[in-house]
Amino acid sequence: MSGTAMLLTLVALATGAMIAMQAPINAELAARLGHPLSAALWSFCVGTVALAVVVLLFARGSTDLSALRSMPLYMLIGGGLLGAVYVLVNLVLAPKIGVAALMALAIAGQLAAALLLDRFGLFDLAQRELSVGRVSGVVLVLVGALMVRML
Repeated sequence: MSGTAMLLTLVALATGAMIAMQAPINAELAARLGHPLSAALWSFCVGTVALAVVVLLFARGSTDLSALRSMPLYMLIGGGLLGAVYVLVNLVLAPKIGVAALMALAIAGQLAAALLLDRFGLFDLAQRELSVGRVSGVVLVLVGALMVRML
């Protein structure tokens, strides 16, 4: 593995660890604020401010906001809505089923959806055929996730 490939792999692993930490942090925030929706809102507000600073520092001159007028609705609101649901569900489920089970099941769901996205080339992705290896890999992850949850 090249140095760049190794670095990218480590960044992906670190990002996964951050996602695992986000769920219990937001769950505790919900407990202290008194409602999961309040915690999700606060989480997104902080994230929005952080991203605004990063955009102002690194992408100010290259962002074409006029392009928003020609984009389909799913593109304009889909990512934000899906992210909000993900954060809200994570902060509700983390204290109920545990972070390890939550993350394992979330990853299994992500992979199952990814197979369908690839298979049908949704959202302008290149189509990729299903194979025994790819489907078996997702099934193994799902079985592992269920083991983490139930055993």
